[in-house]
Amino acid sequence: MKAFYFDQHTLPLPPGHRFPISKYGRLRAAIEASPQGITLVPAPAATEGELALAHTPDHIDAVLQGTMSPAQQREIGFDWSPAMAARACHSVGATVAAARAALLEGVAATLGGGTHHAAADKGSGYCVFNDVAVAARLMQAEWHRRARRAGVEAAQGLLQVLVIDLDVHQGNGTAAIFAEDDTVFTFSMHGERNFPFRKVDGDLDIGLPDGCTDDAYLALLDQGLATVWQRMAARPPGLAFFLAGADPHEGDRLGRLKLSLAALAERERRVFAALRERGIPVAVMMAGGYGHVVDTTVAVHEQTLRLSQQAWTAWSARPHPADHARPTPG
Repeated sequence: MKAFYFDQHTLPLPPGHRFPISKYGRLRAAIEASPQGITLVPAPAATEGELALAHTPDHIDAVLQGTMSPAQQREIGFDWSPAMAARACHSVGATVAAARAALLEGVAATLGGGTHHAAADKGSGYCVFNDVAVAARLMQAEWHRRARRAGVEAAQGLLQVLVIDLDVHQGNGTAAIFAEDDTVFTFSMHGERNFPFRKVDGDLDIGLPDGCTDDAYLALLDQGLATVWQRMAARPPGLAFFLAGADPHEGDRLGRLKLSLAALAERERRVFAALRERGIPVAVMMAGGYGHVVDTTVAVHEQTLRLSQQAWTAWSARPHPADHARPTPG
């Protein structure tokens, strides 16, 4: 399974900053030490044209040219620097690359991503650009071009996309970007009283109480996925993005939930099994994770990557019901 990384593009954060920038390099080091079927690939940078599929020209220019106001920088949580801009572009590029690989191979991942608080015209909550929004729209454009070439445009229409956002924070930016777009279904399961404190309604939102534990969480996940399949039955997704946040873990500083490592593994298994059963390829983002001990967060992310690789192996081992409807990527 391919997993794309960009931790060589780091941030010059001041001492004591609560964003765990070191987790990305530690995660890559853990995979390098024991790949177990995971192929690490350096991520390309997203281009300005790709970013423009989901973001306004003013926002893109402010980030790339360094003209962000102090208020804009405070809302994101990072001071502007050339390194910040470069990292943001490579973060999006990693998700784009993972989405392309998923359409070819069933499952692929990025060692970061899930920047779901960024809206079309601004960043927020440690999210500069919205990687899933850019990648979803780019995959739709590429799919449309391939479908026309394959002569199946009338049958296929646009690529339907599903976003399964299981970061502990609601994906308000993603919901806002796709609010009027019925080709993208956004499902977010998150802490109801957690950031952002003003939610943006997605297609399906499940708010969780503080202290939510394993059994209750998994039961709600099953209900949520059942609702997704019911509501997407007429136009099933051809690609999913899975934000597998580590921040619902009981050891997270910001999560306020009480999920065990075992429950998060079961979360991943249920999502991957449901997608594989329906022949839906998936790009996996690590999303949030702010453990009291950074190595705890790294362990959650590593578990997600190992289970992603297992899902990739299972995908490769059997036929899928949606294969006959897919134009060949390329």
